[in-house]
Amino acid sequence: MLKDLVAKNRSYRRFYEEAISAETLKELIALARITPSGANVQALKYRLVYTPEENAQVFRTLRWAGALPDWDGPEEGERPSAYIVILCDQSLGKNKQIDDGIVAQTIMLGAVEQGLGGCILGNVRREELAQALGINLEQFTIELVLALGKPKETVVLTELPKSGDTRYYRDSKQIHYVPKRALEDLIVG
Repeated sequence: MLKDLVAKNRSYRRFYEEAISAETLKELIALARITPSGANVQALKYRLVYTPEENAQVFRTLRWAGALPDWDGPEEGERPSAYIVILCDQSLGKNKQIDDGIVAQTIMLGAVEQGLGGCILGNVRREELAQALGINLEQFTIELVLALGKPKETVVLTELPKSGDTRYYRDSKQIHYVPKRALEDLIVG
């Protein structure tokens, strides 16, 4: 059921470092390929990363959890097994609208369906990443990086506290909690 996939699609930041094949990543891009695109321009392209060497290069360019300032990201042995770098091909036009969000969510839902999880990262040192992966920044902009792997952590959705604080947090057992607003608080009128 879609609701179950959406509920399981959390921002996982620690993984079992089990290899993810290029074929699995291509299956996820096949889902992205058939999503809607603003003006049907289809300007998004994808750089697949799944070797230990390239994974290490990508990892160094990422910032992981703004609400956890004392945590620098997953430790060795808990890092993503693969990444998908979402690019916008400027030769096809800059009018990509919200395509990057649509494809990122679609890819993540596909990953969950395959027993994987991930984290959508926008806090990226783009020039450093482009240099590491040989991405031509005159042709492409780096939109998002999707970190993928088999989740090694538990993420729990909780009610928003009375304070209204939406920041996620971890307890002493490293269980990750994500406060969510109540349904009636989201509907206007």
